[in-house]
Amino acid sequence: MKETDGGRCTEPDDAMTRVFGVFGKRWTGLVVAALMGGPGQFAVLRRSIPGISERMLSDRLSELAALELVSREVDPGPPLRVTYRLTAAGEDLRPALVELSRWAEQHLVNGAEQCPEALRE
Repeated sequence: MKETDGGRCTEPDDAMTRVFGVFGKRWTGLVVAALMGGPGQFAVLRRSIPGISERMLSDRLSELAALELVSREVDPGPPLRVTYRLTAAGEDLRPALVELSRWAEQHLVNGAEQCPEALRE
């Protein structure tokens, strides 16, 4: 965050803008979190993220692969199998996501019940 002389945050810095450009998209964090448990095939990932559509999962996996956070490995089979796994850069996210999870456990105790009315979908 950029700061003024008084130490008050004024606007996000470039790195924070890039982070939330990626993780501000719906489902991205959950896809990464699902892969933190280990490599997975598309169908397994879809079942592990309730509510995500096949298209959305495909889009998010493609975006994460383009950012080199996720690798895509094709086993031509038969049957054809595609396995997704976190890259080293993706694994480097683990400590940050673990800390966010701890923070949520402490501060977002009841989930949507604690969400301000203006932020509810």
